[in-house]
Amino acid sequence: MKYGITASTGKFGQKAVTFLSDLVDKTDIVAFARNTKKATEILPTGIEIRQADYTDEASLEKAFNGIDRLLFISSLPGGDYPRDKQHLNVVQAAKAAGVGFIAYTSFPHANQAESPLAADHKITENALLDSGIAHSFLRNNWYLENQKDLIKGALSGQPFLYSAGEGRVGWALEREYAEGAVKVLIHDNPKEIYEFAGPALTFAELGETIKKISNNPFAIKSLSDDKYRQELEKNGLGEAADVILMIEKLIRDGELTEKTSDLTDILGRKLTPLTEAISEI
Repeated sequence: MKYGITASTGKFGQKAVTFLSDLVDKTDIVAFARNTKKATEILPTGIEIRQADYTDEASLEKAFNGIDRLLFISSLPGGDYPRDKQHLNVVQAAKAAGVGFIAYTSFPHANQAESPLAADHKITENALLDSGIAHSFLRNNWYLENQKDLIKGALSGQPFLYSAGEGRVGWALEREYAEGAVKVLIHDNPKEIYEFAGPALTFAELGETIKKISNNPFAIKSLSDDKYRQELEKNGLGEAADVILMIEKLIRDGELTEKTSDLTDILGRKLTPLTEAISEI
């Protein structure tokens, strides 16, 4: 059995390769990367590394030759080459190469989500459905690491600010999502859809949890979007304000609110307690 992992030099990919190398023979693992020199330097020894680029379908088809099961890690949005086209290249190449199963990292409730962030994932999920390839959609909620700057600021005594209101988020560590993805990849009978998430919490609850391990007092404040934009601009984040506020809105609108045990079920254990996870990042 040959297992492949795309985007292997990214943070998620590196973690996934490491977890997989602990579960199967390293000679059965193929890591795909645009920069094979970098991959050789940072990934475990003993695995095979192949060059592959999401923007080049021909190179992908050649790279995927002989792969039985593929962990397809979604690319980052906003590049010069549209993400939906990158993803369609991967699906088409996998089908041409005869890949038997694909686990794809998607977006929470991607089939019905209204956020612009979900659009490329909807297209990719539909392409996988149309391809006829056996698949699992790994609909990852939010990495706790996404709030790293907010958490670090609060721990240093800065105000913990947000505009997501009472919206809830299923935060968990990125490494736990990566481990879950690998467990699905090697599963004999995986589900078609996994809604991966931690316990659904508000920003206020996250802030109160941070206070439990903080040596510095800090205020927790829910702001309007306009007030939050002003604070972001004041702190030099004006260029990123539109994206941050879009994410705050999708949280406020409930798009990351989930009650699911899919992640703990596939891991076979509880998630890292939130106070420990905060300390870890």
